[in-house]
Amino acid sequence: MNQKVTMTALALVGALAAGTAGAATLDDVKAKGHVQCGVSTGLAGFSFTDDAGGWDGFDVDYCRALAAAVFGDRESVKFTPTTGKTRFTALASGEVDVLARNTTWTFSRDNDLKFTFIGVNYYDGQGFMLRKDLGVNSATELDGATVCIQTGTTTELNLADYFRANGMSYEPVPIETNAEAQQKYLSDACDAYTTDASGLAATRATFEDPENHVILPEIISKEPLGPVVRHGDNQWGDIARWVLNALVVAEEKGITSENVEDLAANSEDPEIRRLLGAEGDLGAMIGLESNWAVSAILAGGNYGEIFERHLGPDTAIGLERGLNAQWTDGGILYAPPFR
Repeated sequence: MNQKVTMTALALVGALAAGTAGAATLDDVKAKGHVQCGVSTGLAGFSFTDDAGGWDGFDVDYCRALAAAVFGDRESVKFTPTTGKTRFTALASGEVDVLARNTTWTFSRDNDLKFTFIGVNYYDGQGFMLRKDLGVNSATELDGATVCIQTGTTTELNLADYFRANGMSYEPVPIETNAEAQQKYLSDACDAYTTDASGLAATRATFEDPENHVILPEIISKEPLGPVVRHGDNQWGDIARWVLNALVVAEEKGITSENVEDLAANSEDPEIRRLLGAEGDLGAMIGLESNWAVSAILAGGNYGEIFERHLGPDTAIGLERGLNAQWTDGGILYAPPFR
């Protein structure tokens, strides 16, 4: 990608973000009656449209939880599909209120582009997928390979760093969407496809012959993925952050979509009572009703329920929790205290 063009685009995003900083997003959201959520153009398990055209998935359920926290209605949300190139402009310009689409938290995105990552909802890393019949068992055997890679992503830089560090060469095959990557990969336009390992698993699950494609063992980067809002509106950032934290701590505390209303009325656990609005004023602190967390959890369940429904071992994606297990279960998923 032309460096001058890239820097110009990044400068534009930063300028747009600065121009909308300080805007009262919650007021705007309430005035229009819905949360506008930026998602991917389609990634199985994370954000995709069903046969009826409705959006579903792991990231989509976060958006629905956010809408429910604000409005008490999980359906008070609309979705804007974005690519790796268009996502930041959509957020910076105010076209979307929050971005929830497999976006990696990095220094430059946080500071140079003036965005706020409100937490990590999926700890990931970059990997490689290729056809099993190529007989490749390690990424170190990819010298001279053609590699499909999405433009406008951290994977471009990670790929260049990895091949340079290992004294290998490659030919990039640029693509903009996961659908385009799938088409080119399956038509042999590239030897390998590289992106977040979860994205590779999601893509492979859509193949007619997933067993004939392998994901190599090497993970070449850290990819902390999470929802993003603009700098300059702390209240909206707090709402987005604590909705995610509520879903995480709900799993830790055994709060589910089935029992949340009963626990809101009858639990004697002090943190559960504060979280669910039975005592204290946490909702008022962020401009929401006292039962905001109850509504968020009812929207689609706690973090574990959402993960298992869309990504877990019993789905076509087939992902184990791994790092995304609760800290009490050997993972690193951890929410700050509600007090």
